[in-house]
Amino acid sequence: MSEPIISVSGLRGIVGTSLDPLIALRYAAAFVQGLPPGAIVITRDGRPSGAMLAAAVGSAVCGLGRQVLDGGVAATPTTGVLVRQHRAAGGIQISASHNPPEYNGLKLMSAAGCVIAADDGQQVLERYRSEEVPWCTADRIGGIEPLADTTSEHLTRVLALVDGPRIRRRGFRVLLDANQGAGSLLGRRLLDSLGCHTVVLGGSANGNFAHPAEPTADNLAGVREQVTAADADVGFCQDPDADRLALIDEHGRYIGEEYTLALCVEHILGERRGPIVTNCATSRMSQELAERYGVAYHRAPVGEANVTGCMRSVGAVFGGEGNGGPIDPRVGYVRDSFVGMALVLDALAARQASLSVLADELPRFAICKQKFALPLRQVPAVLDGLEQRFPEARADRQDGLRLDWPRAWLLVRPSNTEPLVRAIAEADSQDQAERLCQQAGEVIQQFSNPR
Repeated sequence: MSEPIISVSGLRGIVGTSLDPLIALRYAAAFVQGLPPGAIVITRDGRPSGAMLAAAVGSAVCGLGRQVLDGGVAATPTTGVLVRQHRAAGGIQISASHNPPEYNGLKLMSAAGCVIAADDGQQVLERYRSEEVPWCTADRIGGIEPLADTTSEHLTRVLALVDGPRIRRRGFRVLLDANQGAGSLLGRRLLDSLGCHTVVLGGSANGNFAHPAEPTADNLAGVREQVTAADADVGFCQDPDADRLALIDEHGRYIGEEYTLALCVEHILGERRGPIVTNCATSRMSQELAERYGVAYHRAPVGEANVTGCMRSVGAVFGGEGNGGPIDPRVGYVRDSFVGMALVLDALAARQASLSVLADELPRFAICKQKFALPLRQVPAVLDGLEQRFPEARADRQDGLRLDWPRAWLLVRPSNTEPLVRAIAEADSQDQAERLCQQAGEVIQQFSNPR
């Protein structure tokens, strides 16, 4: 990788190869130029390269005559709260999310404390490519103000979602796997505030991950064993910037990320009614729950900005993405692992039930995910071919092609950064889901090597 991967909401790359201080400085400058007057919050997820990149980003902000509000190491959802708390013009979180430690990146937030919209991101990209920066003169250079307390406001907002005394009476035993990311800073405070007896793994936010950063079943095999060894009621597993949460039950079973959102939706709708929004790649569980409670369900294109935009437009009470990213508007329009932890504990306390019981009560589906090499110029033909292959399905092209049947769906969408397409299928059984992906692959193969 010789060039950073740039999307509408940020960039990421391998430090020293496709991402360096100069690239970070130029990209930050391109972002800040388009913001209204005000300070800029800068935070990072704890990776070893984070401090270096924060210095470069901070110099760009100061060089444009802005004040830097330096939040140091902080979770991405905390950054969103800090932007609104300090009435900043925007925020920059330095993180590569679930990528390996040699990666880093920049996530861009608007004054609303959420990931910037696609149109705004496109303008940032155009300014970045133009390389024209109106640096200010020496008498107008901005300064840097360290933020002394970065977690209290976020903690207060999350605690307001749940019945704290009810949770504290249970005295839950919890294992928190922050994996040397930013999640332990607020995670430990939150769990202590809720009266939990907590074992923390990876509580030093130094980016030296004890296992691969993405909280998948394979990557968490060792953590699952430690959950049972600790006799914990639940294992909470975060990604490095703590906007995603995977669950492990009291038996050491990987509940996963899709269930995080569904468990939160079930609990929220049991207490208050309103529209629910997820993206088009998220499990059908949340849709089934919305139908069960008689509330509107809305499906947005993949991408946090798309989900939050839809949530705002329909007045959703809750939303998120199936990668373990719950979004509660009362805290902020950012995926938030701390919201997930608090709501799961509240659900356990309210129902007086174990995590395994609550998970097993949810609608059950099987998911298959595959990817296929394909020149991006062939994507339109592939989508047309798939729609012809499955004429009985309801087709939706808001993000690639999604085909829906009464008890199954298939999504095929192109990668934004690689010459491939991703296929996701969900059905009542694993065999059915795998068969749908296989059939999609057969159509894709017809166009992957055109004569």
